[in-house]
Amino acid sequence: MNQSDYSYSSLPNDIALKIASSLEVPDLSSLGCCSRVWREICGSDCLWESLVKERWPLLYEAVKDPNFKDWRGFYVKQHEEKKGQADSVINLVEQCSQSDSLKVIDYLHAIRSLKTMQFGFRDVQMLLLKQKLNVLLNLIGLHYCLNILQVQAFCIAEALRSGKIVDRQVCVKWRQPRRWVYGFRIRDGYHSRCVYLEDLVTGEDDGEVLTVLERGATHEFLRVQVFVVNYPKQSPV
Repeated sequence: MNQSDYSYSSLPNDIALKIASSLEVPDLSSLGCCSRVWREICGSDCLWESLVKERWPLLYEAVKDPNFKDWRGFYVKQHEEKKGQADSVINLVEQCSQSDSLKVIDYLHAIRSLKTMQFGFRDVQMLLLKQKLNVLLNLIGLHYCLNILQVQAFCIAEALRSGKIVDRQVCVKWRQPRRWVYGFRIRDGYHSRCVYLEDLVTGEDDGEVLTVLERGATHEFLRVQVFVVNYPKQSPV
């Protein structure tokens, strides 16, 4: 190790590891490009083993071995696999969506695909709760985490803030069939509800939107469809 390497960091190794362990994966990878010293630190097996354990706890328990090496390589391989699976869901939604709208049957198909692929919360956060993706995909990821994985609401809210998508908005439209109320036949009712992603997590919408989407096109709700809303959230005065 030469003097130029030390010029980047004269920190004790345990302090440097502590700093590196507090970083998200993209930042950790970027720090590892700064110098040979940081490359060695950021490539440490102890760091990447911890990242594997956090993101894929069940998989970690299955492969855990005190003699196992190259946890970074293992992480990268698993990430690429999950990224490929996420891309298949993204392509599905893009192919099925028309004019920034998606039928509920395709919406629920995407959620079932995530469940079949055994996506975890961190997978969804890193691959679907992203600003560059369509809000319909953000909504699918949010719905999956909230209703299928049953992730705590504050964790999802933080993921929305981290992904800078907290103020994105969707609109769900549906039709309820004719029904009898107190002896009177009520005509078909058309309904719509626009809501911010953040409000779905905090329950500000009373759970109506996700309930309609969860039940899908049944005898109770007909022609359910979700739309993109393109105007920003207004700040309270």
